[in-house]
Amino acid sequence: MRLINRSPARPLAVALAAAPFVAVAIAYAIGSEIRLAANPADKLLPAPATILDTAIRLFTEPDRRSGEILLWRDTAASLLRLLGGVGIAALTSLILGMLIGLLPYARRGLSGFVAVLSMVPPLALLPILFIVFGLGETSKIVLIVIGITPFMTRDLSQRVLDIPHEQIVKAQTLGASTWVIAARVALPQILPRLIANVRLSLGSAWLFLIAAEAVASDVGLGYRIFLVRRYLAMDVILTYVIWITLLAFLIDWALRLLTRKAFPWMEAGL
Repeated sequence: MRLINRSPARPLAVALAAAPFVAVAIAYAIGSEIRLAANPADKLLPAPATILDTAIRLFTEPDRRSGEILLWRDTAASLLRLLGGVGIAALTSLILGMLIGLLPYARRGLSGFVAVLSMVPPLALLPILFIVFGLGETSKIVLIVIGITPFMTRDLSQRVLDIPHEQIVKAQTLGASTWVIAARVALPQILPRLIANVRLSLGSAWLFLIAAEAVASDVGLGYRIFLVRRYLAMDVILTYVIWITLLAFLIDWALRLLTRKAFPWMEAGL
């Protein structure tokens, strides 16, 4: 039997999925051990036990000055910005994608603009956003929206264009208006694609958020990472990086679960 037709059994599949993570952990532990053996005061690769102790402290001990647990405060601030930006981007891209995909006039007027906008490096706009919107929450959310909306819009509009024309013709034959076609024919078919786009855009959204928080913020996961870097506090930085990765994984898992429950026919594509 050809390899392309073979699938691993459940235990082997779990082992294969865990193998890269175990390999990275082992490589880090070996590298840390080598550096600490040469210089016990080395801060670049703290021992795994040190990272664990730091994580416990960051998650449980309140700050002496404010009395708050800073990691939870940073997490709440960053998640509010991230979810706000991604939510606005998803709604905007859904509306624009439907318009461009269904209406020829909108396609002529907007598709070129969205294509050009998708070529602009979002981080290059960060100083402009700070000037226009100030250093508060708005500029950070707008950066996320600008960063991921064009890509999502282009993909969703193409998905609408890929809907078989026969479906549109049949709906019109039955007397459906443009609004009914959009709501009953196009929307159900692109909603799974919208969730998939959000999942694919999460990495970029985190990047834009952390960059904005690093430049101008007094709270947030990105702010804390760039604050402690001057002290070479790699144990704190690595704890925050691992925490951000875990949050991103949980959000992605929740969106995948939503797709499974709401659109079970999409399971094969996940």
